[in-house]
Amino acid sequence: MISFTPYSPEWEQRWNLFVSSARNATFLFNRSYMDYHSDRFSDASLIATENGKIKALLPANRRGDTLHSHQGLTYGGWILPERHFDACQLLALWDRWLEYSRAAGLKEILYKPLPAIYHRLPSQADEYALFRCGASIEEVSISSTIDMTSNAGFNNMMKRQLKKAAAEEAEIVETTNIDSFVGMLSGCLLERHNTTPVHSAGELRLLQQRFPDSIRIFTVISDGKMHAGVCIYDTGTVAHAQYIASTPEGRERHFLPLLFDHLINKVFSSRRWFDFGISCENGGQILNEGLLRQKTAFGGEPTLYRRYRITL
Repeated sequence: MISFTPYSPEWEQRWNLFVSSARNATFLFNRSYMDYHSDRFSDASLIATENGKIKALLPANRRGDTLHSHQGLTYGGWILPERHFDACQLLALWDRWLEYSRAAGLKEILYKPLPAIYHRLPSQADEYALFRCGASIEEVSISSTIDMTSNAGFNNMMKRQLKKAAAEEAEIVETTNIDSFVGMLSGCLLERHNTTPVHSAGELRLLQQRFPDSIRIFTVISDGKMHAGVCIYDTGTVAHAQYIASTPEGRERHFLPLLFDHLINKVFSSRRWFDFGISCENGGQILNEGLLRQKTAFGGEPTLYRRYRITL
């Protein structure tokens, strides 16, 4: 019978080992990533075991009588083993989990399943379980994703911009200069979206040091200055553009098309998907149409990030 154990640091090594081989996990579920902001969240992650063996993991935090999976992560949900765990077993775990949650005094669960593009193997049994338990859709955001096996490429307008940028004197450089990149990013986000980066320079530097093969920053340099940059979160299956930034001059000289052409067709050409990230605000209620059209011009097609509410 499945039993649940709250996560504690002595489980860290076993947790990370399970994540590394799971069918539906990324490096964001590694505790070295999750715990960088542990001071902001009351961790309520769970370990599901059977006869002492880990069967599944749930990254989560608790606020009052609500369980979130997990507010510090873009996505979450139950992490499952690579093999020998089918939808029937997930449903049995799910029912036990809801009983456990009620007994713990929870009133609701906000659940963010891992988008299917990140799955190493098909793993959407949790969304079936959400339907079965009467969960309601709380949030839907649109991302823009390229299927790298059938990439249609840039549209004609973006091809023209790429041609102009290719004639410029500019160099594409992978960098660890976090401060310069975050400085450019902060200015770009404030000017164009009136917002700030999720990560500070110090946090991004820490995470990049912990995951140097998975968090990589590429920039366009011209006249000794950084004019465009993209921070890629590489899961091995998906190359995800976590941050995209450019200066006014970089936009005028079309350096982002130059950079994305390099990333899509050279650096990450072997990935299954290239994801430009969401173009929504306020839980999907506001669509940034200009941003979506730009990502579509790069070849991106709609992918959904969802969040569900379970009332206990």
